[in-house]
Amino acid sequence: MSRAVSPAREAALYVLSRCRRFDAWSQQTLESARARFALEPRDAALCSRMCLAVLQNASLCDYYIGAFSSVTVREMEPAVLDILRLGTVQLLFMDRIPVSAAVNESVELAKRANQKTAGLVNAVLRRIAENADRLPAIPDPGTARELSILYSHPLWLCEKIVNERGYPFARDYFSTNNTPGALTLTANLLRTDAVHLTEKLLAAGFEASASELSGVSVKVGSGGAVTALPGYGEGEFFVQDAAAAAGILAAAPQKGMRVLDACAAPGGKSLLCAGLLEGDGEIVACDLHEKKLPRIAENASRLGIGCIRTAAMDASSPREEFKGAFDLVIVDVPCSGMGVIRKKPEIRYKDRAQLSALPEVQLRILRGCAACVRPGGTLLYSTCTVLREENEGVVNAFIAGDDRFRADSMRTIWPQEYDSDGFFYCILKKNDDSQ
Repeated sequence: MSRAVSPAREAALYVLSRCRRFDAWSQQTLESARARFALEPRDAALCSRMCLAVLQNASLCDYYIGAFSSVTVREMEPAVLDILRLGTVQLLFMDRIPVSAAVNESVELAKRANQKTAGLVNAVLRRIAENADRLPAIPDPGTARELSILYSHPLWLCEKIVNERGYPFARDYFSTNNTPGALTLTANLLRTDAVHLTEKLLAAGFEASASELSGVSVKVGSGGAVTALPGYGEGEFFVQDAAAAAGILAAAPQKGMRVLDACAAPGGKSLLCAGLLEGDGEIVACDLHEKKLPRIAENASRLGIGCIRTAAMDASSPREEFKGAFDLVIVDVPCSGMGVIRKKPEIRYKDRAQLSALPEVQLRILRGCAACVRPGGTLLYSTCTVLREENEGVVNAFIAGDDRFRADSMRTIWPQEYDSDGFFYCILKKNDDSQ
C-alpha cells in the first residue's frame, strides 16, 4: 500500500519538472500549481519555499547528492534528480521539516516515478541526513569553481565575475543573489513623496525605510499582498525597484517634456516620469507586445496619471512620426536578466549561447530609438543585467557608429551594494546641432 504524499511536495515536484523540461518561469508555474493541486495557503507557502530552495541551491545539492550516492549525478534520470534535490533542501535548508517526512515522502515520490529508483533515493537522503553536521567541504576554496558549487551559479558566470571584479566582490554578488530582495515601492509624486509614504506605512505598523539609492523609493518589509498596503487604493505608489528608479532620476525628466518609453512594459519607468513631469508633458509608452499595454494604462488610471498614452511598436524600427520628436527617449532593452536573479532564480541557468546573441539585438534597438531623439535631447539606455557585453559594450559600439551622441554618465548598480536589483544605465546626450 502506497503512502500519502503531501500536496505541497507533489506540487513542488510538478513545478521543478516544468521548469526543467519547458524552461517555464517558476512564479507562473507556482501559480498554476496552486490551482492544479488545490493547495491551501500553508501548503502553497511550503511549495514555494521548497521550489525556491532547489532553484537557488541546485549545484550545491548535486554536490552533496554525488558525495553520498553510488550513482553519479550525471547518470541519474532527471526526474529522480528533481526528487533528490527536493529531499536535500528539506534536510539541509528547512529546519522545521522532520527528517522522516523529508525522506519518506521523497521515497514515495520516487516509487511513483520509477519503482526501481526508490532504494537509491532512500539511501542517499538517509546518508545526507546522518551527515548533515559533517558535510564534505566545497572544493577549490577561493576560486570560481567553489562559488559555482556553493551558490549554484554556472561556472562560466562565476569565472567571468571573478576575473573582472575579483573573488571577494564576486562572492558578495553570488551570495546576495541567493537572498530575498526587499519589496520596493516608488512614490507617486503626483500624490505624495517617499517621506510621507514611509511615515504612512510606519504608522500602519509596517516595516518601511527610505532607499539610499533612490529618493523616490521606499523599502517595505511585507510578505503580504501589495494591494493591502496603505496608500494602494489611493494610488500613492507602484512597485518598482530602486535601481530602475535611479536610472530614470539620472535622466532628469522635466515639466513640459515629450518622452518616449520605447520598451515600457510593465510601465514603472513611464509612471515615474509622469510624476517627475508633474503631469505636465506627454509620455508615449510602447511595447512590442500589444497585450502588455493594458496593464500600463490600468496602473496609470489607478495613480491618476493622464499624460501617458500607449502604443504597440517594434523599438528597433520606430514609427516615422516619432523620429526627432522626443526630448527624452528611454530604451530599457531585453537582456539576460543577470541583475534580477534574486527575483527570478532560474535566470542563472539560461543557455550561454542564447545570451551571446543579445548585444546585437540591444544595439539594433538602441540605434533605432536614437532616431527619435530631438537635437539636444537625451537617450537613456538601461538593462537589468550586470554583464559588460550587454552594457558598456553596447554603448561603446553605439557611440563608435554615431558621433551625434556622447555618454554623459554611465553606472552599474550591483545587488549587494544597496540591497536592490542589479542594473545598468547610461545617459547619452545628442548634440544640439544634430539632425
